[in-house]
Amino acid sequence: MKSGTVAVVGRANAGKSTLVNVLVGEKVAIVSPKPQTTRDRIYGVLTDKDYQIVFEDTPGVYKAKNALNSRMQRSAETTAKETDVVLFVVDGHEGIREEDVALCKKFASLGAPTIVALTKTDIMPKENIPENLVRFGGIEGVSEIIPVSARKGRKMKELLSLIVSYLPEGDYVFDPNAVSDKSEKFMIGEIMREKILLRYEKEIPHGVAVRVNSFEKKQNGVYDVNLDIICERQNHKAIIIGKQGRALREVNTFAREAMEKFLGAKVFLTTYVVVKENWRDDPALLKEYGYSEENLGI
Repeated sequence: MKSGTVAVVGRANAGKSTLVNVLVGEKVAIVSPKPQTTRDRIYGVLTDKDYQIVFEDTPGVYKAKNALNSRMQRSAETTAKETDVVLFVVDGHEGIREEDVALCKKFASLGAPTIVALTKTDIMPKENIPENLVRFGGIEGVSEIIPVSARKGRKMKELLSLIVSYLPEGDYVFDPNAVSDKSEKFMIGEIMREKILLRYEKEIPHGVAVRVNSFEKKQNGVYDVNLDIICERQNHKAIIIGKQGRALREVNTFAREAMEKFLGAKVFLTTYVVVKENWRDDPALLKEYGYSEENLGI
């Protein structure tokens, strides 16, 4: 059989996490239209009778403005250097930028076979697809280029066949029944952060972390979840809570419903909003909130 790792890389908001979720067939990474949604290196595992693919969903490449962002970029580069295949994801709908081409050249030069997936083709003019594909065709190290739509499920089987063709022969990397390397507790925290990304304006979510204080399944089958929403400023805390607590109640309801769908059980959710100024530049707090260099694979 064939087995190996696939580093899913590209610019922020290119559609990497959506693509991984569709390929794996399960929600293994949170999704939002905002950059920096994915902060960790997350494994999504797809096992078939003839192969096992371990997708490594990486943080989107984004200009580093603090220590957290810098660690996220290093995580993506380290992953691409240690993988069997690089899947470079580019947003076709937004249009190809010079930085996309430059970034593709960078990842393709690292040595692993590189497949370029032009995403969101369901919402872009079809006549633009050939021109966009040509822009990546001459890059040394690029082995394949394929237009796809994760949302519509277009070309997913063809993409999987291409990936498998470049994987080495080998045994299972993960348990065949696994779909991710992340725990339910981790995913609960990520679901909360996803809903914050979707609910609040852009200046709030990027300065937010989620710390799960307790995650326990009671005898009656209900999950008791207690977590902190960490923000950087007092005025951000006020915005998150909202007038008479309305905004926080709304995002809690949004998150709890998603958690119940993920766990297949009722959830009792308790949240607190905590201010930790400049936590994204504090090594001790980065480690406490799960963003140590070790956790990010760098």
